[in-house]
Amino acid sequence: METSIPGLLHVELVLHTDDRGWFKESYQRAKLEAAGFPPFEPVQNNVSYNADVGVTRGIHAEPWDKYISLVNGRAFAAIVDLRAGESFGRVETFDLHPGNAIFVPRGCGNSYQTLTPDVVYTYLVNEHWSPDARYTLIQAFDPALGIDWPIGPQDAIRSAKDVGHPALAELDTAGA
Repeated sequence: METSIPGLLHVELVLHTDDRGWFKESYQRAKLEAAGFPPFEPVQNNVSYNADVGVTRGIHAEPWDKYISLVNGRAFAAIVDLRAGESFGRVETFDLHPGNAIFVPRGCGNSYQTLTPDVVYTYLVNEHWSPDARYTLIQAFDPALGIDWPIGPQDAIRSAKDVGHPALAELDTAGA
């Protein structure tokens, strides 16, 4: 499903469940492309484990596309378009769980906040990580974004680096 941010897609996945648990195809290129998914050739898979409720990561825009889904738990995701243009600063939010996924195009900032313990967040990317990669970083709790986080900044578990990110208004949009 398309969203108000160009290129940002929300994907409903089928969970096959029984008394043992569930199985899903997180990423099946032929089926996704038949449904209108853009060309996407993953080169790296990353997994983030988050033990506690309230872990908040981001907002980070990387120079690659990302396909995100959860293996366990629930998380609130907030995506911000940080690309120069008409949709700059536009926000979309999602309730992530094992039965859905999102495709985040390069230049859009992604962030999430865990709503349950033991969240396993996994994502495919189409470029290899590099220490020289250029990231655009902004403050997750910037009031100008209007994100209604389930857990406020006083109770969120964040890295010192994420806390120190600039507000949206401080970005040089010519370079975004």
